[in-house]
Amino acid sequence: MDTKIGPVDTCKAICSDVGCLPQNGGVCAIQNTAPVPLINCAESTLGRHLARRLVEIGANDVFSVPGDFNLTLLDHLIAEPELNLVGCCNELNAGYAADGYARSRGVGACVVTFTVGGLSVLNAIAGAYSENLPVICIVGGPNSNDYGTNRILHHTIGLPDFSQELRCFQTVTCFQAVVNNLEDAHELIDTAISTALKESKPVYISISCNLPGIPHPTFSREPVKFSLSPRLTNQMGLEAAVEAAAEFLNKAVKPVMVAGPKLRVAKAGDAFVELAEACGYAMAVMPSAKGLVPEHYPRFIGTYWGAISTAFCAEIVESADAYLFAGPIFNDYSSVGYSLLLKKEKAIIVQPDRVVIANGPAYGCILMRDFLKALAKRLKCNTTAYENYHRIYVPEGCPPKCQPNEPLRVNVLFQYIQRMLSGDTAVIAETGDSWFNCQKLKLPKGCGYEFQMQYGSIGWSVGATLGYAQAAKDKRVIACIGDGSFQVTAQEISTMLRCGQRTIIFLINNGGYTIEVEIHDGPYNVIKNWNYTGLVDAIHNGEGKCWTTKVCTEEDLVEAIETATGAKKDCLCIIEVIVHKDDTSKELLEWGSRVSAANSRPPNPQ
Repeated sequence: MDTKIGPVDTCKAICSDVGCLPQNGGVCAIQNTAPVPLINCAESTLGRHLARRLVEIGANDVFSVPGDFNLTLLDHLIAEPELNLVGCCNELNAGYAADGYARSRGVGACVVTFTVGGLSVLNAIAGAYSENLPVICIVGGPNSNDYGTNRILHHTIGLPDFSQELRCFQTVTCFQAVVNNLEDAHELIDTAISTALKESKPVYISISCNLPGIPHPTFSREPVKFSLSPRLTNQMGLEAAVEAAAEFLNKAVKPVMVAGPKLRVAKAGDAFVELAEACGYAMAVMPSAKGLVPEHYPRFIGTYWGAISTAFCAEIVESADAYLFAGPIFNDYSSVGYSLLLKKEKAIIVQPDRVVIANGPAYGCILMRDFLKALAKRLKCNTTAYENYHRIYVPEGCPPKCQPNEPLRVNVLFQYIQRMLSGDTAVIAETGDSWFNCQKLKLPKGCGYEFQMQYGSIGWSVGATLGYAQAAKDKRVIACIGDGSFQVTAQEISTMLRCGQRTIIFLINNGGYTIEVEIHDGPYNVIKNWNYTGLVDAIHNGEGKCWTTKVCTEEDLVEAIETATGAKKDCLCIIEVIVHKDDTSKELLEWGSRVSAANSRPPNPQ
């Protein structure tokens, strides 16, 4: 092949899957643009094309672990001026970092090596899949000449079968591309990336190790900009759904509305607030949706989490005669062991592209944001549920102040964390009691909030904090991490230092896996205590800005926070908080007993 690819040919590589926005009477818009400029031969490679695509979609930081199958690819990624390669300590953490980055930036990417790296990052990619995050997982694969042979390669399980890794990724990604020749490399890469963006799910791209540096005509011009065709709502279905929903809600006496976690993938947060402002309903969030809608909204009543809801929230939601749930996920954790007191005949369930009304009809091909915006124009204002909430609401009491030198209590710790929050901060909550304590924080306008509830992978937060902080440099991240979780992924503190991050980590040391204790206790929930500040100091090793301290009392905590937000405001700050092993939130105690009951149900009779 010795002809250069023009803009029309390049368009074909992506239009078949991505689609062009219709212009000129439906003719491909790219065909009518000026010729795409040539690039020099050294840059007309697969590696540089991939790098340019990552920059184009906003993945300017790529988290990586080197291995012999991806080294040449890493060279070409590094050569892209606008792309920053962030070397991580292991593949699992690189995947978690890409997850955290995607939460802030809208897309993330990681690069690992074949099989030993791919299977290591797999758990993080599965978590991103469960949370609807577009993560581009790139693997340096075998030499293209080895495909179709009977050879056995290193980094494999010793069989002449290169598909093991691919087969594992097929269940946790929405598209898989194995690039082992240059002829269709352009199309495969672009299709994978565009599919991740359209589906808001991770994708897998394997690139043979001998291909990234070879010039090829398909990469000899600047890549045509992605032009993703928008998803469209069925207008007749929308009108019917809005008509039915409006009739259902307008005849209710005390309707409420609850935000769910799929608001993110539906990009419908603003539409949800628009509806709330129009209808006047009391507004709550499911626990996994915290941070997706503003909590400073006047009729916000807190987190609906069944028996462990924000005070007075569950009473209002469960006593309502109609409730609209936007993007809910009702799993055993969010339903507190399937104990929610909700009735299907009272509910309107709005999913990203589907509306179900009570026991009646379901309407498909309807985008959530279109439905919510249209519904806002049809609902009567009804503030009854919020007025009822206002009547029964009693302000929360403050925890009793610690006596001088009294051991610090967790409820006092989070009282001080609350005061640290502003629009310039973001909270990362690790799986464990931090779920429940952070859920009670009141987020000021602009304050970010992230946790991983659906997948609940212990250790997620360390890598996710790295990725989120790298993407959101305008915010200071405050991470709340238990000692058991920290031990899983502690190495990435090293990468935070190399990146010059200024996160504050509250490392809550209570001697074990407290969340597991409250579900089912046993000696396996007790862990070896570490000298955590000593460990971090060793990782610091005099390179980068880092400050650590250990607090045992309220006086210690006050001094530590003053230092972290003052003299050490430009440092990575690790504050180890020593608390009693049984110092847990009341919500965890209730939740643990209910989840335990759900887990221990006897088998149904045959």
